[in-house]
Amino acid sequence: MSTTETSSHFDNLEHMTVNELLVNINQEDKSVPLAVEKAIPQLEALVQATTERLRNGGRLFYIGAGTSGRLGVVDASECPPTYGVPHGLVVGIIAGGDTAIRKAVENAEDDFEQAWRDLQQHDINAKDIVVGIAASGRTPYVIGGLEKCRAAGIATGCIVCNAGSKVAQAADYPVEVVTGPEFVTGSTRMKAGTGQKLALNMLTTATMIQLGHVKGNKMVDMQLSNHKLVNRAVRMVMDELPVSETEAEKLLQQYGSVRGVLNNYAAR
Repeated sequence: MSTTETSSHFDNLEHMTVNELLVNINQEDKSVPLAVEKAIPQLEALVQATTERLRNGGRLFYIGAGTSGRLGVVDASECPPTYGVPHGLVVGIIAGGDTAIRKAVENAEDDFEQAWRDLQQHDINAKDIVVGIAASGRTPYVIGGLEKCRAAGIATGCIVCNAGSKVAQAADYPVEVVTGPEFVTGSTRMKAGTGQKLALNMLTTATMIQLGHVKGNKMVDMQLSNHKLVNRAVRMVMDELPVSETEAEKLLQQYGSVRGVLNNYAAR
């Protein structure tokens, strides 16, 4: 049996007080970053492979089902506003389509062929890299997609929460974040989901930094799509340049991004 399906370290949950439930869930959650830490060498290889492909005109695709698929969609959707990259550079595909983001689509994860069909809708090619996300490491949708990609000469990676899984066997760059039993037995949206989210954060953050979308510690290419981000951009400009808040706002309006301001200010 996979470790994500083994019995919880706790029992009689229904008899615990609310405080006991929260303390014990938190206790279990503390183990997740340590599991991610053990996977850093694997994550490093995946980041390097992903960076190389994106630098050479490729794209990053995530495929997954349920919670895993939703996490991939979330990570992909946050890359354009955060780093100013085009939509379509990082793509999240979930079994069952966009409907499955909000509502479970029965049996969608059991189709070995569907992920490859979904990827073909995006003209997947050998420049790209496809990362399967599956807590169990045995999701047919993900296994089938990775196997088809590998046969077509497309690089593959994965983020799984069990060791020695079929998904990992189908990946050129497997990442195994072994989070162990869940507080509620088998509820992999908990520790496994947290571990996957941490790994995804690390994957795209490290990749985008390698691609030059961060200067110092600031996301200088972020889209100025709401007041919070505009205010953040103003602070970034003021940190870097001897300008007032009003002038920083005017410069951002003129050049469209923090990078644009920094690149053009000295040349004025």
